[in-house]
Amino acid sequence: MRADRALLFRLATSRRWEQLVTSAPGGADQAWRAASRYVAGRSWPEARPAAAALLAAGHGVSVDLFGELVTDPAEADRVRDGYLALAGELPAGDAWLSVDLSHLAVDTDPAGAADRLAAVAAALPPGRRLQVGAEDAGRTDAVLGCLLDVAGRGLAHRLGGTLQANLRRSADDLDVLVAAGVHVRLVKGAYLEAAGAHPHGEPTDLAFLRLGARLAEAGAPWSMATHDGRLREALLLAAGPVPVEQLFGVRPELLGELHDRGVPTRVYLPWGPAWFRYWMRRVAESRGA
Repeated sequence: MRADRALLFRLATSRRWEQLVTSAPGGADQAWRAASRYVAGRSWPEARPAAAALLAAGHGVSVDLFGELVTDPAEADRVRDGYLALAGELPAGDAWLSVDLSHLAVDTDPAGAADRLAAVAAALPPGRRLQVGAEDAGRTDAVLGCLLDVAGRGLAHRLGGTLQANLRRSADDLDVLVAAGVHVRLVKGAYLEAAGAHPHGEPTDLAFLRLGARLAEAGAPWSMATHDGRLREALLLAAGPVPVEQLFGVRPELLGELHDRGVPTRVYLPWGPAWFRYWMRRVAESRGA
């Protein structure tokens, strides 16, 4: 991985860096102008028109009140309440929710995080799902345990899990997620892992293709979330019109092309006051492997 990309990933989780940039004269406004390519808004009223436009164009959306690394259960309860309000305000159509479990304090309150996840999943309108996002490898056990807990409460049909192709353990996690009956979103994986991961590049690409083939063979509900055209087209050719998920603001011109080909599409749509870290992560990924 390029050194500048690794540095940017580290800065993406640095509170000090965020404070330095946003406290500089004009820094917050300049950063937001750059971030608004990838973040739909700083509030739901700002973000809702983007969701409505994508739905009107025939694309699904996964709406995320973005945030992470919450350790205070009381703050996590406020996040839950924000999601509960959002569940009641989702626009009509193929609109799902998305959440990172560290935003619900899975690190310090795993039982509470499961309860919060269950509350939001149960509040969704019929036919909607709550996608649980990828976290770094150190949280994978906690995230998987929380997801399985809530699926076991009769809410599997309301849930989605994320499988990271770069993690060596994902071949086993695939079987667990499929058996639980949750929707599986296959991604390459973007976190900097100290161990237990394939190198970026060909090893991760091959793992992505193998996992996609296994999901197709299993007849599981799944989607691939990738902007890598080679991988996308290989799996579409092998498995048929598998839903393709993209990030808001990244190669949006592909959405119409895929839709015209009969490929279901969904866009991850983040919004909220914690936009800075998400933007930094997108900048890091744009640097390539």
